[in-house]
Amino acid sequence: MKLQERFKELLLKIGFEASKTTSLWQDLEKMYSAKSRHYHNLTHLEEMIALYDIHHAQLQFPKEVLYAIFYHDCIYKVTKKDNELKSAEHAVSILPLKAAVNKQLVFDMICATQLHQHNEIEDTNWLIDFDLKILSKDWEDYKIYCTQIRKEYKIYPNILYKPGRKKALQHFLENPSIYQTEVFKTNYEAKARENIQKEIQLL
Repeated sequence: MKLQERFKELLLKIGFEASKTTSLWQDLEKMYSAKSRHYHNLTHLEEMIALYDIHHAQLQFPKEVLYAIFYHDCIYKVTKKDNELKSAEHAVSILPLKAAVNKQLVFDMICATQLHQHNEIEDTNWLIDFDLKILSKDWEDYKIYCTQIRKEYKIYPNILYKPGRKKALQHFLENPSIYQTEVFKTNYEAKARENIQKEIQLL
């Protein structure tokens, strides 16, 4: 199913009016298709939703998780530090009055994609892991990801970008684990750490 169809289907389940789903999709598509988006784009959403489909049976709040995936990076400016908060605020602000989702949970889930720390609510951990799956890709794919991120931060010269990126990567390595669910820890943790260490060496 195409991303657009998936989005509209979800909105109807949540309680949006059918007449509003097309314009909401157009708004979302515009956000994720901005010229500045080299990684945080619709492809990133597709990859997260593919993971959502694989692990769907593990989720207690599937509607909230899927809605959070669609909106978690809707606002993304490399000069700002509150993108997740702004994305969360936007996602919740457009929900219908009697939405069939937990608004606070949606808000908290999107905000959790900023720090990527372990959460008491396991579904939030799944969302975080879907978001960070890229870190454990094969090295060639990981290098493409690195290039895409660098393009998103092209306004910064290397003298600023490299130390900033290195600090962010070191933060991942300093955490007890990059991934929060046992499934991702078992299958992807070692590879993600290997990739990050390689990137730090290249910086």
